Amino acid sequence: MAPRPLLLRDTESLPDNPTRAIVVGSGPNGLSAAILLARSGMRVTVHEASSHIGGGASSAELTLPGFIHDVCSAVHPMAAGSPCFEQFPLAGHGLEWIQPGAPLAHPMDDGTAVILERPLDDAARRLGADGSAWYRLMEPFAVAWPTLRHALLAPLWPPDYAMRHPLPMARFGLNALRSARELAETEFRTAGVRALFAGIAAHGVLPLEAPASAAAGMLLGLAAHTVGWPLPRGGSQRIGDALAGYLRSLGGEIMPDSRVTTLPEAPIVMCDVTPRQFLKIARGRLPATYRRSLERYRYGPGAFKMDWALSGPIPWTARDCARSATVHLGGGIEEIARWESSFTGRPFVLLTQSSLFDSSRAPSGKHTAWAYCHVPNGSSRDMTAAIEAQVERFAPGFHTRILARHVLTPAALELRNANLVGGDFTGGASDLRQLFLRPTRHLYRTPLDGVYFCSASTPPGGGVHGMCGYHAVRAAGVTC
Repeated sequence: MAPRPLLLRDTESLPDNPTRAIVVGSGPNGLSAAILLARSGMRVTVHEASSHIGGGASSAELTLPGFIHDVCSAVHPMAAGSPCFEQFPLAGHGLEWIQPGAPLAHPMDDGTAVILERPLDDAARRLGADGSAWYRLMEPFAVAWPTLRHALLAPLWPPDYAMRHPLPMARFGLNALRSARELAETEFRTAGVRALFAGIAAHGVLPLEAPASAAAGMLLGLAAHTVGWPLPRGGSQRIGDALAGYLRSLGGEIMPDSRVTTLPEAPIVMCDVTPRQFLKIARGRLPATYRRSLERYRYGPGAFKMDWALSGPIPWTARDCARSATVHLGGGIEEIARWESSFTGRPFVLLTQSSLFDSSRAPSGKHTAWAYCHVPNGSSRDMTAAIEAQVERFAPGFHTRILARHVLTPAALELRNANLVGGDFTGGASDLRQLFLRPTRHLYRTPLDGVYFCSASTPPGGGVHGMCGYHAVRAAGVTC
C-alpha cells in the first residue's frame, strides 16, 4: 500500500516539472518540510489558508493595542532542542530565545512554590527531600541528551535512531510507558514534587492514570534541564516568520489566503494537515481501506484558552513564581489528576507570563498573561470564571489588574486553524495506540504517489519542533 520513496535521482524521469514540490499548510512542520525540500534543490510552493503564516506559532494583538499575545503556543522547549531547527539559521532571520530565571513554577496552597531550576544540580538542591530522586530520574538522560533527543523525537519504526542508543532508549521507555501518577507516587515522597511532575505530564493531554502518560513528563522535564523552557522575543510569531524568511531566501514561495480544496498535483506534496482535512482535499482518490483508517483517527481533548492585558504583573503569593515564564496552577496531584481524567473539580491551568521577560509584549509598565485548561473535545462550556479563580487562588488581587480579556473556545480555535479539531492542538489523541502509529501504521506515507503527511498527526506528534516535517521529507527519500 505504501508508495515507493521518491528519491531525488528519480525525479529526472517524472513528467512535468521534476523539481516541483507543494506544501499544504504553513505551520512549523510544513515550513520545515518546505525548507528541507528547497535545500535539496526543489522548487517549493507553500499554500496557507490563513492570511497569517506559522500555524500554531503565531501572535496577535488579541486584547488591546500594543499587547502582543501568543495565539496558540507560547513556551518552546522542543523548538529550542529541535534537531531540525538547529540546521536552520533562524537567528539570522530574527529568532531570539529568552531564558527565564527558572523553567517552571508550581505554587501550592500554603503560599510556597515548587521551582524547577534549569541546572540539574540546582534542581536537586531546590527540591529538598525529593531532590536526589529527581536527579536519579533525569541525570542519565540529561547526559545523553545531545544524541538521545534524535531518537526521542523520531518514529519508532524504522528504529534507526533508537538502535543507535539502545540502552538509554530502553531505560527511558521503561519510565515513559508508565502512568504519570504511578511514577510520581512511586518515585517521589513530597506533595510538591509529585504535583510538579503531574503538572508537567499533563502537557501530554492524557489522564494521569493512562499508560504512557509519563512520557510528556519525562521529555519536558528533561528538556527543562538541557535546553530550558524558553520563549521567543516578540512572540511565537517570530518562529513562523524566521522559518518563512529562511525558506524565501532559498527561493521558496509562500502563498497566504490560498486555501487548498483539492489535492495538488506535483512530484512531491507534503500535507501539514490532520486526517480530517486530508480526507476533504483527497476526496475520492483514496483506497477504501486507507480512507476508513483515517476516518477512525481519534482527536484528543480541546483547550479553552484565555489572554489578559494587565495593569501590572500577576501578584503571586509565592514571589518565586515571578522567576518563571511558565506557572502551573493546580494544587496537588489529586486535583490535577481529577481534572485531566474527568474534567471535574478545579481546572488544571497552564499559564505563561511572557511580558515579565520580554518587554516588547506590552506597553511600558503593563503586562500580558496567557493561560488555558484542557476540556472535552469541542466543549462549549465557559471556563472563564473557573480559570480566573485558579489564578486568583494563588495570586490574590489578580482580578483588579485585568484591563481586558480575550477568550478562545475550542470552536474558536478550530475556526482560526482547521487543524485544531475540536480545540485539539496536538494533532490527535496521544494515547498509547496513537502515540506511535499515527495517523495510520504507514505514518507519513499515503497510498498516493508522492503524497505525504507532515503534520502533528504523525510522529513525534504535537509541539513546535518541525520534526514531523523532517521525518516526512526523509520518508520521501530526500536526504536531510
